[in-house]
Amino acid sequence: MSADVISIPRAALHEQVAMRLRQMLVEGRIAPGAKLNERELAERLQVSRTPLREAIKMLAAEGLVELLPNRGAVAVSLGEQDVMNTFEVMAGLEALSGELAAQRITDSELAEIKAMHFEMLAAYTRADLSTYYRINARIHGAINAAARNPVLSATYNQVNARLQALRFRSNQDGAKWKRAVKEHEQMIAALAARDAATMRTVLLAHLQNKRDVVLEQLRREGAPPAAGGRP
Repeated sequence: MSADVISIPRAALHEQVAMRLRQMLVEGRIAPGAKLNERELAERLQVSRTPLREAIKMLAAEGLVELLPNRGAVAVSLGEQDVMNTFEVMAGLEALSGELAAQRITDSELAEIKAMHFEMLAAYTRADLSTYYRINARIHGAINAAARNPVLSATYNQVNARLQALRFRSNQDGAKWKRAVKEHEQMIAALAARDAATMRTVLLAHLQNKRDVVLEQLRREGAPPAAGGRP
């Protein structure tokens, strides 16, 4: 899905702009550490700078953007230790969400998650990573909502915002993407069985695997060129 916009409804304009910017940040069209150029973004999204600035403030509150003195807004860039610390917390939140959801989910909520799962599988079959990720995020959000703990949900949303771009990138490797899909199938089975212990175990492993993929990518990108290459 392209972040380019032909027109944006006037109602809640800054929220619409925030949605577009969020997608650009998550999908890497604005690189980690890059400055958000207000003039270029206003032209691209066809809005004035006032709603754009409000949108940037929203994303800063979510943890996707940093507001730096004398530099303006920049896309958040997490170092290796930040990634490990944040995934450590997120794994615990996801595991608790899954455990409670398995105990508290209603039949209608389960049916909706199953329907989203099949949509996600269709996107996976098409290798449509953007659509896959959006549905994937909705599934994880629905599991969290089914846990019925507003304190957990608020904490989950805050921490998850820091990891959205990294979670998106973690599915760009074919074999690891396939493993993630298999883990989602295990989640659906555990939810359907109301098996809280298995749900907790699967989600904990799912997040730890995501963490390992992200760390591998960060280390590979930060590594110096291999010796012996062509001059």
